[in-house]
Amino acid sequence: MVYYITGGERSGKSSYAQKLAMQLSKSPVYLATARKWDADFEKRIKRHQDERDERWTNIEEEKQISKTDIIGRVVVIDCVTLWLTNYYTDTKYNVQESLQQAKEEFDKAAALDATIIIISNEIGMGVHADTEIGRKFVELQGWVNQYIAARADKAILMVSGLPVTLK
Repeated sequence: MVYYITGGERSGKSSYAQKLAMQLSKSPVYLATARKWDADFEKRIKRHQDERDERWTNIEEEKQISKTDIIGRVVVIDCVTLWLTNYYTDTKYNVQESLQQAKEEFDKAAALDATIIIISNEIGMGVHADTEIGRKFVELQGWVNQYIAARADKAILMVSGLPVTLK
C-alpha cells in the first residue's frame, strides 16, 4: 500500500503522515532522506527527530530507500523533494538521469512488502524559480510527483492543515 501526501510548505504534510502511520502501526518507521548540508539543516533534522517518541524507528537514507529495513513495516518517507535533490546534485543537475534513477528506486521501494506513506512538496505552485537549475528542478519534481501519485493507492493534498483526498 502506498499513500502519497503532497502540499505546500508548512501545509501539515508531515504531521498528517505521522498521525496516519501511528493509526496503522504501534511502531512505525520514519525514513529521512535529507542530506546534512549545513549546521542549520542539522538543527532542523534534530527538531524533527525530537517530535517523534520511542515508538518510532528512525532511518536516514539519502537515495537508496529500497535497501532499508522496512519490509512488513509502516514507513513514512520524508520527503521526495530532499530525496530528489540528492539525485539532482549527484548527477550534476541532469534532469533525465535524475528522473530515471528516482523512478527506478521508487518502483523498487513500492514493490516491497511494506506500507509506504511518502511525502512530497508541490513546489510548482509557488514563486517561479530565478535560476535555470531551479526551474529544471521544479519540472523534475513535478514529473516525479506525477509518477508517484499515479502509482499510489491513495493520494492526499494538504491545504492549510486540512487533507483533501485526491484518490
